[in-house]
Amino acid sequence: MKTIKTVIVEDSRLARNEIKELLKQHPELELVGEAENVDDGFELINATKPDLLLLDINMPEKDGFELLEMLDDVPMTVFTTAFDEYAIKSFEYNALDYLLKPINDKRFGQAIEKVKIKLEGTTESSTTSTIEKLTNSSQIFIKDGEKCWLVKIGDILLFEIVGNYSRVYFQDQKPMLYKSLNQVEEKLPEDNFFRVNRQQIINMNHIKNVVPWFNGKLKLVMNNNEEVEVSRRQSYIFKDKMSL
Repeated sequence: MKTIKTVIVEDSRLARNEIKELLKQHPELELVGEAENVDDGFELINATKPDLLLLDINMPEKDGFELLEMLDDVPMTVFTTAFDEYAIKSFEYNALDYLLKPINDKRFGQAIEKVKIKLEGTTESSTTSTIEKLTNSSQIFIKDGEKCWLVKIGDILLFEIVGNYSRVYFQDQKPMLYKSLNQVEEKLPEDNFFRVNRQQIINMNHIKNVVPWFNGKLKLVMNNNEEVEVSRRQSYIFKDKMSL
């Protein structure tokens, strides 16, 4: 098992020290940094690119959920908090696990086993470029009203423009992502995502059917039965890309 780069974001020095003692029992976990607030945590995560984030929820000024919202690529996340009222909410975020403080050795070990299993199924590495691309296994955080999700890039079928922002389609969900489609596009893996027109970007792994359309254009039927029209110019590029 490779070393698991780990970051702690927790406002209590005592709680950070307790977590560090727990980490010592798992030599495969390498602590690459710790932060006591969201802004420092944001800088630390972007600098170290950890595999695992041990994240407190209730912190002053900004909470743990706001940190996730700031990140383009969210590490595997295990929430740590003294407030069990957050338990249900944390799983709405699709967090890997939720640990109630004070954290006991056995419960921490169970969470780490989940981390190992998850990482063993993630073999994809990031693309190195001027703008660091996400991969299919990267997670993004989406908050729309009171609902929130951690979504794997590879599970997203479609992005589309709504005003200055983007709507994201995955499973049976269609929440808003408060970033422009151009901001989204520059981060997406080019092998899988394709801009079919000015308004929409699709995941080519989730196409159910390709239908010839008028004036040399194509219509795509996605796995969720959404229909997407490909512009004439992009239809020629798409045919070449898909060897059609």
